[in-house]
Amino acid sequence: MVLIAANRAMRWPLILSIFVMALSLPGCNFFPEPSLLAKIKSDGEIIVITRPGSTTYYQGPDGQPAGLEYELAKRFADRLGVKLKIVVPPFFSDTIPMVARGDAHFAAAGLSVTEERQKVVRFGPSYQQITQQLIYRYGNIRPKSVADIIDGDIEVVSGSSHVEQLVKLQQHYPALRWRENSELESEGLLTFVWDRMIDYTVADSNEVALSQRFYPELRVAFDINKPEPIAWAFPIGDDDTLYNEAVLFFAALLDSGELEQLLERYYGHTKTFDYVGTRKFKTHYYQRLVTYQALFEEAAEENGLDWRLLAAMSYQESHWNPKAISPTGVRGLMMLTLTTARQLGIRNRIDPKQSIDGGARYLKSLIKRVPKRIQEPDRTWMAIAAYNVGFGHLRDARTITQRRGFDPDKWMDVKESLPLLRQKKWYQKTRYGYARGHEPVMYVRNIRNYYDLVRRISDEKKSERSKERHEGSITTFPRAI
Repeated sequence: MVLIAANRAMRWPLILSIFVMALSLPGCNFFPEPSLLAKIKSDGEIIVITRPGSTTYYQGPDGQPAGLEYELAKRFADRLGVKLKIVVPPFFSDTIPMVARGDAHFAAAGLSVTEERQKVVRFGPSYQQITQQLIYRYGNIRPKSVADIIDGDIEVVSGSSHVEQLVKLQQHYPALRWRENSELESEGLLTFVWDRMIDYTVADSNEVALSQRFYPELRVAFDINKPEPIAWAFPIGDDDTLYNEAVLFFAALLDSGELEQLLERYYGHTKTFDYVGTRKFKTHYYQRLVTYQALFEEAAEENGLDWRLLAAMSYQESHWNPKAISPTGVRGLMMLTLTTARQLGIRNRIDPKQSIDGGARYLKSLIKRVPKRIQEPDRTWMAIAAYNVGFGHLRDARTITQRRGFDPDKWMDVKESLPLLRQKKWYQKTRYGYARGHEPVMYVRNIRNYYDLVRRISDEKKSERSKERHEGSITTFPRAI
């Protein structure tokens, strides 16, 4: 019995050593590697490639990251309970290769799904569609077909889907030539067209819609392809856990209506383009706004507002004319009614300082009245609508929105209900009755456009002043020998 027990005791070290040797054998994995999704959650970070641009990723007016792609990626990271790490490659043409190599978990960069790209990366669900458009400058002859641009100076972003499409077109038009720019994004090349540095470029329709508000002379000659889906790009591999989670994420966004709300936030106010109005705005910016900018900045700071938003509202109201007066009797830069002016203690509505101060305080009071649960920017858009139509009518529209089965806390839904205040079957069931509800919808849309214009021009001016100061500092000191 003792001998048998001793033999058993001697066998355990032997069994243990055999087990350890087995673990080292190729193909033997008793403890499999965690999935990609599990590893990301364990690391607490997801790495995403994007590119700078108004349709993807930029710094917002409050200094915080913004852009449709950023917001989508941030929501995905929040869903996973991890931090979002943004990587911006040196060149746009690096994006797809970096994804293919696995330098990041995926790319959220406004990438269109093409046959060539699908050979090296895997695309997730589509969340937007764009069309590639040939862009020229107003004042030049509009090309009607590819044959008309063969002798033109064409420049496109290197590594873009635009290059792929031009290559396809070249099969039918062998004389077609173009240059590829690795330094600039599409927005930069659009400014080249506007500055007449090049004749044409190719840009995605969503980028064109945003850029036309800043450069109204940009024109679409024609579409060079059929609509293409936009999607995130993932490395090709055997581990589907992250990819499958992204599929579920977009399904949830679509089902909840959040995806539509995000698209409305970034593109809802760009559906109409007014060339004459934009040109007139830029003229008034340099001729009129400079006189009152300091007053807007002061009133905004005192009331915790963005001065550029106040300026945009004032332009919608009066085109920055302090003596403006409407047929209904509202007047001044911020078009205050007599009743509102008295409530605010404003004695002279055509005095620029009093008008701007009163308008800022009134807007602040409306923002406070909007239920706290309503998130930005919906909260501000609703307050601005109330500035135009009255808070009571806004409340009625939100009630109608709820009765129609939509979300009364989302501006995207409320703006569809406001025009119903003109219809008897709707307004007769409300507390405040009839209202020209289409007007606040147009009012908010115009202010959103003007706000973007003020922000863009003021940022450009700030950049120019910074550059001038930098150049001046260089000439102040002698160069070292």
